[in-house]
Amino acid sequence: MNSLGKSLPPLASLLPFEAAARLESFSKAAEELHITQAAISRQIRGLEEDLGLKLFCRRNRAVFLTQEGRELGRVVSNALQSISASAVSLRQSPGKNRVVLLCQLCEAFYWLMPRLSTFHQRYPEIEIQVATSTRPLTDFNEHFDVALQSTGRPSGAHRLMFTAADEVFPVCSPHYLHTRKALQVSDLPSHSLLHYRATPPHWMQWDGWLQAFGQTLDDASKGSVFDSYPLMLQAAVEGHGIALGWRRTAQRLIESGALLRPCVESVPLPEAVSVFSRPGGDDRVEVKALIDWLEGELGSDSQTSRC
Repeated sequence: MNSLGKSLPPLASLLPFEAAARLESFSKAAEELHITQAAISRQIRGLEEDLGLKLFCRRNRAVFLTQEGRELGRVVSNALQSISASAVSLRQSPGKNRVVLLCQLCEAFYWLMPRLSTFHQRYPEIEIQVATSTRPLTDFNEHFDVALQSTGRPSGAHRLMFTAADEVFPVCSPHYLHTRKALQVSDLPSHSLLHYRATPPHWMQWDGWLQAFGQTLDDASKGSVFDSYPLMLQAAVEGHGIALGWRRTAQRLIESGALLRPCVESVPLPEAVSVFSRPGGDDRVEVKALIDWLEGELGSDSQTSRC
């Protein structure tokens, strides 16, 4: 016979009690759990009635743990933390044939999705789950096996597997460049330039790109600023100005005719993209297959750009 059902206090009251005991405040516990203070008070009152003792002393609109409340708070906190850790571990346990690939949004949208079918054709037994983020790898708290992000962004203790090259050049819509006549680099500062501002900075900006060719950008130059690279590229497609495009993510838009290169100049980035693996996770056959495929695809892109 299961005696837990009879001996345990109301389970719904344990989370509100743990928060109130830890914070020693009903109002702060309510704010943390996104419920009302009245609900916190009601749950704790029910818990006290079930146990037949006071867990808090209430004085002058403040609450203070009793000795019994402090002891129960310690026990409940340890139990809930243990349950939480076990749940996180279970959620992060990958399926036998599933690999989670973390990608920056721009690479996932413009580079990965158009070619991911080639991986499935080669490895039909492996399931790829794609996770995207605009934040650095160190700010991603969910499970992943392999990550692809711009070189130089924080990566923590994750293992660097390899880097790949890219190049940066201006792109714009054919509708923007009405004459279809190629521009000189010196012409660019007088045009409407589209800027992508990342926080923290990790992308080449217009001032740095122009400096590579001995040009400077006037503070009064025209242009628009975006906090999303895909949004900036779309603005270029719509004819709002000239953007800096990374070949890896802009090439298909160029091939489709949605964008063109108004000048031939380009800045090479020998180590533009980095691929990482989760510590201790690259010994799985499925993970190794994905890393090998990424290295081949990213390497072939680099070879194509040099041809």
